[in-house]
Amino acid sequence: MLTLTSPVETPLHRVAAGAKLAALALFTLVLFQLTTPLALGLALIAIAALYLTGGARFARHGARMLRPLWPFVALIALWHLWRDDLTAGGVILLRMTAAVAAANLVTMTTRLSDMITVLERLARPLSPVLPPRRLALAIALVIRFIPVLSDRTALLSQAWRARSARKPGWRLAAPAALAALDDAEQVAQALRARGGTG
Repeated sequence: MLTLTSPVETPLHRVAAGAKLAALALFTLVLFQLTTPLALGLALIAIAALYLTGGARFARHGARMLRPLWPFVALIALWHLWRDDLTAGGVILLRMTAAVAAANLVTMTTRLSDMITVLERLARPLSPVLPPRRLALAIALVIRFIPVLSDRTALLSQAWRARSARKPGWRLAAPAALAALDDAEQVAQALRARGGTG
């Protein structure tokens, strides 16, 4: 199965997965303690600097991965413009962008197998209720398939636009759902062929 790991090698690729996930958790906690646009802007600049350590190509790919945020950015910005509360809107937008950019940075520089290993270790106390391997695999599949489903929806939208001048809108919901179910069935068959989730 393909992963989200960037083929562009960066110094962050050599950092242990556990250390990166711990740093991400700590960074996110700190983000929620910061309440001024200046402090959150500096946090976002720090993340951007980490992206740039991988070079321009790596940074451009990271910026592309933030594209799904734009509808949320537009909605939050419009709401706070309407309420005339730009400072609160700026805080929310900077915090959200910094958190998602940091999470993307971790997934781009960490192999999925390494993340599964760390998640299994963390989930070990839950083993009487939920097998750690299943929980880790479920989280890994979510991480992997969000961009896959996003790409699939974009392809369906392009196919619609090639055949019609109207915007697809809600009409893509059914084919996108069927494509997701088809992908889920294929993954389930592949897991069964390899002995299940253990």
